[in-house]
Amino acid sequence: MNDPPDQERLAELAASLAAVRASIAAACAAAGRDPAEVTLIAVTKTFPVSDIMALAGLGVIDVGENKDQEAVPKVAVCDAAGLGLRWHFVGQLQVNKAASVARYAHMVHSVDRGRLVTALGRRASEAGRVLRCLVQVSLDPADAAGSGPAAGRGGAAPGQVPELAAQIAATEGLELAGVMAVAPLGQSARPAYARLKEIAETVRADYPLAQVISAGMSGDLREAIAEGATHVRIGTALLGGRRAFVR
Repeated sequence: MNDPPDQERLAELAASLAAVRASIAAACAAAGRDPAEVTLIAVTKTFPVSDIMALAGLGVIDVGENKDQEAVPKVAVCDAAGLGLRWHFVGQLQVNKAASVARYAHMVHSVDRGRLVTALGRRASEAGRVLRCLVQVSLDPADAAGSGPAAGRGGAAPGQVPELAAQIAATEGLELAGVMAVAPLGQSARPAYARLKEIAETVRADYPLAQVISAGMSGDLREAIAEGATHVRIGTALLGGRRAFVR
């Protein structure tokens, strides 16, 4: 799992990273924003740790993973190499994985229910850490009017966000950092991200330090940045569409 990348792969990643950074810069220019305001998170799910080490050598600091069982060995290898990465957990998280994730994550993007808040807070406190958390918001139209957790890809309905934000802010071991969302499938991303921006501003009114808006992936980072995204989660555009594997 810790074999170094070959030179061809290193060149491929360097070219992809340059292209992604150029896309972020162009989107920021169009939105009248400073590219320094946007953090690139390399989402490396299913890709080998050698790719992460290569990206780290190219200056990438923030790495996102979707599954704890895949993240744990990658974190161990990168920590042993002294890379100093910031790990973002971006997938749906089961309560029984909270203890593990709380030991290595810099930020959990997918907090969408009260039981998870309680579990993460307890486990982060036990580990002597403060874990930054984002409320994952469902932007699917079917969930927009509700107040309970959404189905499918996860996320709290907009009406539930204030309660979850308050719970995170009040929980020892946790820090409320902001909000996260995925644009609905088959719909224009811009209106969805505009809605997320409104929700983020509501959260910030009560918690001024909750500045993070995690939004935008390979296909819609321009729309997300136009609506204030501070963190973009990029997988395919960075790591490519070739067959992925973990060793």
